Amino acid sequence: MTDQPHEATHALVTGGSQGLGLAICRQLIADGCRKLVFTTRDPHKGDRVATELVQSGAEVHFLTLDMADTDKVQVMVPAAAERIGKVTALVNCAANTDRGSILDTTPAQWDAIMDVNAKGPFFALQGFANHCIDEGHGGMAVNILSMVVYCGLPFLAPYSASKATLLNITKNAANTLARHRIRVNGINVGWMDTPGEDATQKKWHDRSEGWLAEAEANLPFESLVKPEHVAWQTSFLLGPHSGVVTGSIIDFDQQVVGAYPDTNDS
Repeated sequence: MTDQPHEATHALVTGGSQGLGLAICRQLIADGCRKLVFTTRDPHKGDRVATELVQSGAEVHFLTLDMADTDKVQVMVPAAAERIGKVTALVNCAANTDRGSILDTTPAQWDAIMDVNAKGPFFALQGFANHCIDEGHGGMAVNILSMVVYCGLPFLAPYSASKATLLNITKNAANTLARHRIRVNGINVGWMDTPGEDATQKKWHDRSEGWLAEAEANLPFESLVKPEHVAWQTSFLLGPHSGVVTGSIIDFDQQVVGAYPDTNDS
């Protein structure tokens, strides 16, 4: 196989102007992708990031939209295809990480989180699948999930529900679309070190500037998940090296689900 597995990839990445989404864009380009569109809610940031990515040798465009706007999401893939000819790879990365528990989440908060994290990706994937089928080519999609699908902390109740919903969408879509040569996989990302997480920790949890070093010191591998590592995994799943894999959910974390402390340890 080629050392540039994405030389024929035409990619669309939602939430690609920052954090993990930006890391995924950079990795795809490093792996040979020369046609890429990303989405952002901030046109100024989109213009700056597109200018940066173009320097790596790719044709890059951005679409300004909010994943909660279903009307815009439904025309997102055709809009991307107009710019880069076709779309063969989709990454649903954009997310709403607002807080709320079973005791205090309002209907408005629930809708805001579910619209971005589940409804938006569903219709993005629908548009992508129909585009691939209409154009007569296969496709690859990766949905960015979270380890919270297994439960989640009390203050992440609606967020956890939204990602669990997206997990089911991932598997259901993979089953439906396999006959069309469209693969769909998901990654359950653990606690990750991003600018957005830094802002979240300071806004919601009153963390100081040194919170990251303190948190990492207490983890098994003394590190939060890094965006570059998840970006590589995403690129792998979107590319030919992952073969026929579809409907797969990867736990990208250092915490093992279902494990408990060894009671024999003194």
